[in-house]
Amino acid sequence: MNFLTLENVTKSYGEKVLFKNINLYIDKGQKIGLIAKNGSGKTTLMRVIAGKEGSEGENAKISLRKEIRIGWLDQEPVFHPGLDILSAVFDDSNPLVRVVSRYERALAHPDNAQELQDAMAAMDEHQAWSFEAKAKEMLFRFRLEDMEQKVGSLSGGQVKRLALVKVLLEEPDFIILDEPTNHLDVEMIEWLEEYLQQPGITLFMVTHDRYFLENVCDSIIELDNGQLYRYKGSYADYLEKKALREEVQTSTYEREKKLLKNELDWVRKSPAARTTKAKARVDAYFDRKESNDSLKKQTQEMSIQIKETWMGGKIVELHNVSKSYGAKKVLDNFTYKFKRRERVGIVGPNGAGKSTFLQIITETLDPDTGKVVVGDNILFGHYRQEGIQLKDDKRVIEVIRDIADYIPLEKGKELSAAQLLEKFLFSRAQQQVYVSQLSGGERRRLYLLTVIMKNPNFLILDEPTNDLDVLTLQVLEDFLQDYPGCLLIVTHDRYFMDRLVEHLFVFEGGGKIKDFNGSYAEYRAGKRAEELDRKAQEKSPAPVAAAPAAAKPGLTNTERNEMKKLERDMAQLESRRKEILERFNSDNLGAEEAGKLSAELGTLQESLEEKEMRWLELSEK
Repeated sequence: MNFLTLENVTKSYGEKVLFKNINLYIDKGQKIGLIAKNGSGKTTLMRVIAGKEGSEGENAKISLRKEIRIGWLDQEPVFHPGLDILSAVFDDSNPLVRVVSRYERALAHPDNAQELQDAMAAMDEHQAWSFEAKAKEMLFRFRLEDMEQKVGSLSGGQVKRLALVKVLLEEPDFIILDEPTNHLDVEMIEWLEEYLQQPGITLFMVTHDRYFLENVCDSIIELDNGQLYRYKGSYADYLEKKALREEVQTSTYEREKKLLKNELDWVRKSPAARTTKAKARVDAYFDRKESNDSLKKQTQEMSIQIKETWMGGKIVELHNVSKSYGAKKVLDNFTYKFKRRERVGIVGPNGAGKSTFLQIITETLDPDTGKVVVGDNILFGHYRQEGIQLKDDKRVIEVIRDIADYIPLEKGKELSAAQLLEKFLFSRAQQQVYVSQLSGGERRRLYLLTVIMKNPNFLILDEPTNDLDVLTLQVLEDFLQDYPGCLLIVTHDRYFMDRLVEHLFVFEGGGKIKDFNGSYAEYRAGKRAEELDRKAQEKSPAPVAAAPAAAKPGLTNTERNEMKKLERDMAQLESRRKEILERFNSDNLGAEEAGKLSAELGTLQESLEEKEMRWLELSEK
C-alpha cells in the first residue's frame, strides 16, 4: 500500500535550489533514513513529506493517502509553556485521548446510561483502558517523572523527549522523526531502536546515529546536489553501494574530461564570428561542462598532520575529588592521572554528572573536596552542548579568522582558516555567507571549528554529534583519529564512541566512576550478559543439595542437554560478535567487507536473541 508519492517536487530559497524535480515513493511498512549535509534541505524535505510545506512548479505532485495519520517529531518542538507534562501528551489530536475524555465525561453524568454504555464500548474497541498507565510508563522511561511540572520550565532536551513520547503514544500510521536520538541516553536510544523495528511501523527519519540507521532502516535515501539517491538495505549496504556509484561517476568524469578538453580546444581556436551551427556547439560544450562538473567527486582528504603542542610531564591530575549537589553525589573520591594522547569516552545516564566532571577538569567549577592539577602547557578546547553565540553579522570565514589565520602543521607547513573550513565541508563560496544564513547544524559545525582553530592539546567534546549530519561526522572522526593531543568525549552516539576511544569512564551513580578498558560495544555486551544472568537467577529456583537431575526440576534429559548446548552456542556467538565489532573499528575496513560483516552481525544478533529467549524459557522450568 502506497502511503506517500512525491513527483517532480522542487524547493528553493532565493537563488539556492535545495532540490529539483525529485521523486519519492513510500509504502506501508518501509523504514527509510535520510542522509544529507547540513543546510542541503533535509528538514525542508521532511516538512514537505509531513504536509507542512508545499512544492514549487506546475508539474509537482504530492499525494498522501487520505486515511493515514502522520506523527511528526520536529527538530525543535513547541508546546504551550503553561501546560503540565501529562496534559501536554494528553492532546485532543490523539484519538485515544478523545475516547478517554468521552468516557470521563460520561462518568460525570451517570444519568445518561446510553452515552456511558457507548463510551465504554469505544474504550473496549480502542483498547484505551490502560492508556493513562501506558503514557505514565513511557514518560518515566524517558525520565519525565514529574507529571505536574510545567512545560515552560523544561530544558530543550526534555521538551524534545516529551514531543517524542507524544508522537509514540499517538501510534500514527506514518512516523516522521527529525533527529530522534538527540538528548536521549543510550538506554532510551536502545529502547526506541527496538520499538521502531516493529514490522507494522512505517518510518521516515533523519538521524546522525549510524548504529540506529543500521539497526532500524531497510532503505537509505541520500540528498546530494539537489537530487535523491535511494539505496535498498541497511546503512552498511548504503556505504557499499554509494562507493560503487561514486566509482562509476569518477570514471565517467574522467572520460568526459578528455572529451571536454578537445571541445575546449576547438572553442578557443574558433573565430569570433559564429555560424548558427558553431554557436550551438559552443552552447553544448558549456552545458556538458556544467553537467560534468556536478559529477566531480569532492574528496575530503582528512589526513592532517597537526603539529603536536608540547604538553610536559604533567597533563591533568585529579586527587580524591568529590562533588555533590545537596544530597546527590556526582563524584566520590575520584583519582586519576591523564596520559599523553589518551582517548577516553564518558558514558552514563543523563544527570549522572558528566558535564560537572568536565567543568571540574577545566577548572571552571571547584570540587567540594580534593584537588585538580593542570599542567602549565595544557590548552583546553572545550566543545559544550549549549554551544556559543555566534555573531549573525559575521561571515563564516571571519568567525574563524578572528581566532587565528592558520593552524601549524608538521614539517613547517600551515593549514589556513579557509582550508580548514573546506576540510569540514564549507566551500569557498559558503565561507562568504553570513552566520545568520546558516542552518542549525551548520552553526554547530562552525562552532566546532572555532574550538579546533585554537589548536588545543587537550580536546573535550560534550555531545559533539547532536545536529551534525552523517557526512560531517565522518569528516570529524577522520580528523580526530589523527589528532595528537588528549581527547575526552561525552556522547550518546555509540558509533562515534567506538571509532575513537580506547577506554571508558562509566558513571554508575552515587558518584562512582568505573574505568572500563575496552570499546563501548564491548561494555554494552557485558551489561546485556549481566542483565540476562540476573533475570535467569531471579526466575530460576534456588539450588538444593540433591542429585544433579533435581537441580533443574521440570526439565527432561533432552531439555537439559539442549540448555547446555544453548550455553555453548551463545558463548561462541558472543565471541564472534565481539570480533566483528572490533573489525568495525579497524582503519583498513573496506566498504565491501563492511557490508558483509554487517549482514553477518544482523544474522548473528537474531540467532543470539533466539537462543537467549529459548534458554530463559528452559531456565523458568
